[in-house]
Amino acid sequence: MFPFHMLPVVAAAVAGAMLGGCSAPSELGSRDRAMVSGRTYVVTGASSGFGRGTAERLGSYGANVVLAARRGAVLEQVAAQVRANGGQALVVPTDVSDPAQVEALAQAALGGFGAIDVWINDAAVASIGRFEEIPIADHSRMVDVNLKGAIYGSHVALRQFRRQGYGVLVNISSVEGDVPLAYHATYAATKHAMLGLDGAIRQELRLGGLDRVIRVATIQPWAVDTPYWVHAGNYTGRLAQAGMMDDPREVVDAIVWNSVHPNGPYQVGWKAQAAVLGDRIAPRLTERIAGGFIQRTQMEDAPPGPITSGNLHQPMAEGTGVEGGIRARMEAQDRR
Repeated sequence: MFPFHMLPVVAAAVAGAMLGGCSAPSELGSRDRAMVSGRTYVVTGASSGFGRGTAERLGSYGANVVLAARRGAVLEQVAAQVRANGGQALVVPTDVSDPAQVEALAQAALGGFGAIDVWINDAAVASIGRFEEIPIADHSRMVDVNLKGAIYGSHVALRQFRRQGYGVLVNISSVEGDVPLAYHATYAATKHAMLGLDGAIRQELRLGGLDRVIRVATIQPWAVDTPYWVHAGNYTGRLAQAGMMDDPREVVDAIVWNSVHPNGPYQVGWKAQAAVLGDRIAPRLTERIAGGFIQRTQMEDAPPGPITSGNLHQPMAEGTGVEGGIRARMEAQDRR
C-alpha cells in the first residue's frame, strides 16, 4: 500500500532486479505440475481469499489438499471445487489460535494422506483504526491468529518434516512486514514478526544441514482485493479499502510457485518489491509517504461505514470468494 508515483520510476526496475528476480508464472510447467500432483498440502485460511484460491489451484494440478478454517460449511464448498478440478480434499475445521486444533489438523492430514509435503499458513485476521481506539481484545486476537497461529502451524509442520526428511513451509506475511501502515499497527506488528520467525528457522535448518531438504518460503503481498477488507474489524467509521490493489490470483500464483521453488522473503509484484526497496534505502521517507497514502485512501476518501469487530471473534457468513469486490466498489465510488 504505497504511492509509488511519488518515487522515482527507476526504483521499481531496480527492485525487480534485486528482490524479485522473475514473477511467478500464472501456470506451472509440466515438470512443476508433476511435482505438485499427488503431494499433500495443508492450507489454513482456506475458506476465502488466498487460501481458497491456492487450494483450488492445487486441485487443478492433482494435489491432495487439506483444508483448514473456522467455517466448515464453506470448506465443504471449497473441497467440492478442489475435487471437481481433479484433486483430492480433506476438510478439517480449525481455529489456528488453538494449538491443540492445529496438532489435530496435522494428525488428520497424516491419517488421510500419510505425509505432509507442504504446509501453508495463510489464516489471518485484521482490525483497522487508531491503535488506542481498537479494543484490546481485537489486538490480542490478531496476535493469537496471525502470529501464534503461524508459530503453531510452523511447529507441527517442521516436526513432521524432520521426521520424514523433507518438506516446504510457506508463511504468508505482507509488505507491511517491512513497511508498517498507520491504522494497521498490530496487524503490521504480526507480519513483521513472521519475517523474524522465518529468518531464524532458516538459520536453524542451515546450521543443522537440512536447508536443502526442508525449505521455508515467506510471501509478502501488496494490498490485494480479497475478502480481507470485508472481514476486518473496523473502527475508522469508514469502509475498509486501499489504493492500487493487486488481483489475488497473482498472490495465488506466487504461493503455488514457492511451494515448488521455495524462496526467502518473496515480494509479489513490482509494487511490493519497490515498497521493500524504498524502505531499505530511505525508511523514514518511505514511512511518511505510506502514512500519507493510507490517511488519504482510508480516512478521507473511503465512504462512511459501520464500526465492527469483523470476523475476529466469530466467523462471518460474508466473504467466501477469492476476490473481495473492493476494486469494483471503489471504481463505482469514483464515478459518482
